[in-house]
Amino acid sequence: MVGKGSINHNSRKFKAENVDGERSHLNLDYCNENIKKVYQKLFDEALHRYNGKQTRADRRIENYYEKIRNSKQEKPFHELILQIGDKENMGADSENGNLALQILDEYYGKFQSRNSNLYVFSAHLHMDEATPHLHIDFVPFTTGSKRGLDTRVSLKQALAMQGFKGGTRGNTEWSQWIQSEKEQLAAVMERYGIEWEHKGTHEKHLSVLEYKKQEREKEVDQLVEQIAEKREEFKVLSDRVENYDKGIENLKILEQELDASPEYRLSEPQGLMSAKSYKNKVAEPLVKKLKLLIKTTLVKCFEAWDSYYRLNITNGNLYRDSEKLRKINEKLAGENDNLRAENKNYKLLRKVLGSKQTDSLLEQANRMKQPKQREKRFRNNGER
Repeated sequence: MVGKGSINHNSRKFKAENVDGERSHLNLDYCNENIKKVYQKLFDEALHRYNGKQTRADRRIENYYEKIRNSKQEKPFHELILQIGDKENMGADSENGNLALQILDEYYGKFQSRNSNLYVFSAHLHMDEATPHLHIDFVPFTTGSKRGLDTRVSLKQALAMQGFKGGTRGNTEWSQWIQSEKEQLAAVMERYGIEWEHKGTHEKHLSVLEYKKQEREKEVDQLVEQIAEKREEFKVLSDRVENYDKGIENLKILEQELDASPEYRLSEPQGLMSAKSYKNKVAEPLVKKLKLLIKTTLVKCFEAWDSYYRLNITNGNLYRDSEKLRKINEKLAGENDNLRAENKNYKLLRKVLGSKQTDSLLEQANRMKQPKQREKRFRNNGER
């Protein structure tokens, strides 16, 4: 489970109705630091370096904790809640409940060393509710950042630094990490003779729709990434075309300089200088210099025109590719919306008719469909 986090509840500063106060002494309190002091410990030095670089007062950050608390992108901390079984098979006041305590305690023992970019400041194992469970509250942080503070809050980057990156909408960095932690817990359970039962949804027929929806979401995500790549290529090419246009402007500036610069003008003959001497010493060197300049300029100009022509062709191809991807993306998004609607209708149907009756109807429909499918396969084989 992933909770919003209630530090006061976890540390039992207040007790909810479902808490058995007579069993609270059995709880394990691993740590309970003040989150504001944790922020000072983790980020004060980076905050000082950041503020020292700012020339404008309005860009300085007075209180980093308050900035994150009011942020729409990041949370001040995250909470992970882990539980084995339920009150029927792992009740807190049973022998199995004590077994769950040992397993969760051993699991937590290596949590911080395994997650070096998640600073755990509050962790509690509760034995005073129906089923033993573990609350782990942590601040995710990344170092070496080139944007904002060099050490800053970022769940995505913290998990990326731990190897969980390149997530998609259907398989985020967070879900990858959660799966990894479940496997770590399952490994401890196995040492105590408990097997992880991978429970599927009781709505077994619904899983087909869910699968299709997930596959569509993956395809949409891939297309979004491809469109982003094409847009980046388009931007690069646009920049190159813009640079070419600047080159034309530079040529015009050069033309003006040629008209005005004394270096490219024939000077007046000195004193009694002969025509031959004037030709050899003044005119011919200037002509050679001008020829070299014109030759170099023409070569660069032709190269630029050729590059410009090729860039325009590539640019046009990229635009067409982008449009194709956009249309495919819209089509897949529409199919995804339809699948969501079917999914919703299916859940509503199951709620109204009940799971057993719905499953029975679906099984009947499948049995009716199978003979038709066999007949179609037989007919296709006969045609071959």
